[in-house]
Amino acid sequence: MPSVARRDKRDVTRPPVALVTGGAKRLGAAIARLLAARGCQVAIHCNTSRAEADGLAAEIGDQARVFQADLAVAGSPRLLVEQVMQSFGALDVLINSAASFHRTPLTSVTEAQWDEVFAVNLRAPFFLALEASRVMTAGGCIVNMSDLAAFETWPGYIPHGIAKAGVATMTRNLAGQLAPNIRVNAIAPGVVLLPDDMPEAEVARLAETTPLRRHGSPDDITRAVEYLLDARFVTGEVLFVDGGRHVRR
Repeated sequence: MPSVARRDKRDVTRPPVALVTGGAKRLGAAIARLLAARGCQVAIHCNTSRAEADGLAAEIGDQARVFQADLAVAGSPRLLVEQVMQSFGALDVLINSAASFHRTPLTSVTEAQWDEVFAVNLRAPFFLALEASRVMTAGGCIVNMSDLAAFETWPGYIPHGIAKAGVATMTRNLAGQLAPNIRVNAIAPGVVLLPDDMPEAEVARLAETTPLRRHGSPDDITRAVEYLLDARFVTGEVLFVDGGRHVRR
């Protein structure tokens, strides 16, 4: 992919437009709220969580709109960006937050599971970034969600970890190709939002084996997103927000 040619800067008389994939729940919803608080018009993407997305849009108000798409389907990134452009007329920020996270033990993982994990976790973010780069003006910003699993070995989630490692590599490559007009960075969250059904003993173990001896929170991720939005001299970075788990001995 060739470097992006020089583009006109954003019209500062209009609010920036941000697309958050997987924006209906969990970290995506927290990021959508942050962007709205910063004055952005927010495109909330969802797949099966339409009710939650509609509720979040109602909470945010007129500056938020909902867009539904199955990112596992080829071509959906292009259509999603087109719909956002038709609705808002611009796109300045892309947060690739949507993810597929399913336990896939090595002895039972299927080709269908592999394809679904890679379609949502790696293929869709790549083509969303590509489509967004074609319509963003200078100063555009893309933030991808990688994962601590990209840098550790999680036996029950090997395809997930491989796909998220691809997101980190993709981030570095796109940062070089899309500079100087568009910055591309990633966040690698650690223990931030745990499944509701996780046993208490496992919850405690994760805190005890984290160097900062605690879990993180969605606020830790939104602060990292806000930093990357404002860090005009940072691109190609993978920012660990994991309480130090990636450096534990």
